[in-house]
Amino acid sequence: MTILGISAFYHDSAAAIIQDGKIMAAAQEERFSRKKNDASFPTQACIFCLKKAAINIDELEAVIFYDKPFLKFERLLETYYQFAPKGVRSFLKAMPIWLREKLFLKRLIRRALQDVQAYDKKKLTLLFSEHHLAHAASAFFASPFQEAAILTIDGVGEWATASIGIGKGNRIKVLKELYFPHSVGLLYSAFTYFLGFKVNEGEYKLMGLAPYGNPASRALQQYKKTILDKLIDLKEDGSLWLNQKYFNYAKGLTMVKDQQWEKLFGFPKRKKDDPIQQYHCDLALAIQQVMEMVVLKLAKEAKKCTGARYLCMAGGVALNCVANGKLWQANYFEDIFIQPAAGDAGGALGAALAAHFIHFDNHRKITIENHPTQYLGPYFEKEYLRSFLKKLNTPFEKFKNFEQLCKKVSQQIASGKVVGWFQGRMEFGPRALGNRSILGDPRSETMQKTLNLKIKNRENFRPFAPTVLEEDAGFYFNLKKPSPYMLFVATVKKEHRKELTESDDSTSLLKKLAIPHSSIPAVTHVDFSARIQTVTEKDNPRFWQLLCAFKQETGCGVLINTSFNVKDEPIVCTPEDAYRCFIKTEMDVLVIGDFMFLK
Repeated sequence: MTILGISAFYHDSAAAIIQDGKIMAAAQEERFSRKKNDASFPTQACIFCLKKAAINIDELEAVIFYDKPFLKFERLLETYYQFAPKGVRSFLKAMPIWLREKLFLKRLIRRALQDVQAYDKKKLTLLFSEHHLAHAASAFFASPFQEAAILTIDGVGEWATASIGIGKGNRIKVLKELYFPHSVGLLYSAFTYFLGFKVNEGEYKLMGLAPYGNPASRALQQYKKTILDKLIDLKEDGSLWLNQKYFNYAKGLTMVKDQQWEKLFGFPKRKKDDPIQQYHCDLALAIQQVMEMVVLKLAKEAKKCTGARYLCMAGGVALNCVANGKLWQANYFEDIFIQPAAGDAGGALGAALAAHFIHFDNHRKITIENHPTQYLGPYFEKEYLRSFLKKLNTPFEKFKNFEQLCKKVSQQIASGKVVGWFQGRMEFGPRALGNRSILGDPRSETMQKTLNLKIKNRENFRPFAPTVLEEDAGFYFNLKKPSPYMLFVATVKKEHRKELTESDDSTSLLKKLAIPHSSIPAVTHVDFSARIQTVTEKDNPRFWQLLCAFKQETGCGVLINTSFNVKDEPIVCTPEDAYRCFIKTEMDVLVIGDFMFLK
């Protein structure tokens, strides 16, 4: 039984394919189209998935979409009715799109599949999953647990904005749901908007900015009090009510009412290119801490409702690895599994899994092969690489064996060089995890600045993540569980930290950037935290071998690992993408398979 799952038409569209419950392939359309967060029908991702599974559309048991459009349309109409006559402009803008495209989604999908390949429409079984069920299925059915609590949190699906459920065998039961317009995901996006970042894209920037806030400042405490007193009513079970007097997303074209928020917080909405001030940092920390409160309360309620030993999480908010780290520290559950593509892209995978286990009632047998790996995208054979190199007509070095390559690359990194690392199958989800990565030396006091300004062309305050040998993670970090998907934040151990003076701790954002905080300063954030990826030989033998070589060279089993892309571009997919990125940045070294290029 083979099922194709699709997510599309909102942001970050994707396709995923499973055969007999085993995940064969999954990829976001943006990686092929080169359009960041591409929302269009995932034509090229579907072509890749079908090719990987060696099957055509007529042989599929079903194609399933990750949303129920009529429920979403119902929410749209009821929301406009509730707020009428306000929201007329938004209504007039949205309605033609809904009537032309989204309301007739079944016809649109059938036509779009014709662009993937010709097929017999009479044979096609087209299914639709509820949005939060797709999220829940992507987490539970891909987890190693036979039974687990399930927590999904995002902006909004059809009506639900968060849900608590229980997964057992091949079944998922939803126990509680929170409904639009009350949403912790939309609350966080509202602050993303007010602080000058792009909604549905800049939330991770807000998370990266938060540690620059001053935890001891009066401003922070006042901001938190304002949020909890004026904007939301947070209940003990994690449910919340958002005061729509201050928000505009339900009926308008912006997230918040700018002038009212200016009065609440004492400064205007930040424009995209405005310099970041300390009060921006303090407000970012305030909403991050409030969001963590909500996540912890929801998880505690999930434990109370289910009594489960394990927790599975998905939805865009599950990508907030700082909150995930706090949740793990709370010790509510024995283990937590977070789906690597927890956002809408992962809905394609979840929809396919829901169809297989719930709709078709297939038995769920947990094996390692059924679990997702982080590597579900395209792979390029040696013949393809040789043809690419021939066309390129550029000098490169070919090594006799991979061990020699790793030794040479580790020497380059240790000498301060920046390396583009392209290996194997592309990652599924927003994190580069060692197959489409840019690597550097974490011991360097200048590497964070170099990567941000000269390679990634992004905001200088943003931190970089460490990749560490799993056996060395406990030496550097206060991390009690593996983190293969880079979805948990933990602190650097005290013995590796640098002593900071009181003036260092209270200095401005830009000055904080220049102060080394540990023996691995390039991957240590200003609050001594790090978003960690642990690596084993089993998970990624090539990346593991490089880490081992770097440790042998330097005594340090850690590397900087950031996604192989520049600002406003998706992670590279093909060798051609990698080479273009290498050429147009100040990257020093490019490794594709067994071949190395030097600038």
